[in-house]
This record gives sequence, C-alpha cells and structure tokens, in this order.
Amino acid sequence: MEGGSELVIDRYFSSLSDPRMRGKVRHKLIDIITITICAVISGADAWTDVEEYGKAKYDWFKSFSELPFGIPSHDTFGNVSVVLSASGSEDCFPKRIRAMSEAGSGQLTAVDGKTLCNSYDRGSEKAAIHIW
Repeated sequence: MEGGSELVIDRYFSSLSDPRMRGKVRHKLIDIITITICAVISGADAWTDVEEYGKAKYDWFKSFSELPFGIPSHDTFGNVSVVLSASGSEDCFPKRIRAMSEAGSGQLTAVDGKTLCNSYDRGSEKAAIHIW
C-alpha cells in the first residue's frame, strides 16, 4: 500500500476537499477514506463493519496514520459518507480507485460489486456508495 514515503491512497485522495464543518472535525478525512476502502475491500458492508475492521487493524493503521482520536465510530463513517455524497465528491471515487489499480504494477484486488449498506441518502436521494 505504500509508495515511497507517502501512501498510494494519499496520492489519489489528498486533493479531495473536506466538506465537513470546521471546528467539529476530529478525524482526518484521508484516514476515514483509507479505513473505509480497506474495510470494504475486506468484505465490510455496513458502517459498523467498517468501524470493527478499523479497530481490529488499529495497530496497522496507526503505523502510517496519526489517528489522534483513535478509529472513528460507525456514525462518523456514515456521516462523512452523507456529506461527501451531498457535496458530489462520491463521483471522484471510481475514477481514483481505477487510477490506483492502474498504478498498482499488476498487483490488483478485485472489488467488483461492493456497495456499502446504509450509504443511500434518503433525504437527498443520493445513490449508495459503490466501489468498483
């Protein structure tokens, strides 16, 4: 997952603007994205699964992330998903995931058909998060 001194995920998602309210943010957006991607690739299909995965892999995530407040709660993962969807940022995920896999030097992981449960935003009728 690492490419030199920076993480490959950082390279593709660091330019993503954070739509969350300043002053109320405890967790870095890139940490939330990294944990979510890894958890979904590993079979998580609900925000509680993402949180559990993050906690189970805490030492590994901590080896390349600050995580000053630990692993975000499932509510935080869900809330960030809603704000990213509302800001239109979810459109960049497939493009960036595709670019990451192309840069993977032949080391690819199939993530076909991964839709995160409870990520559909009923209020704004935004589509569920689907990583392919």
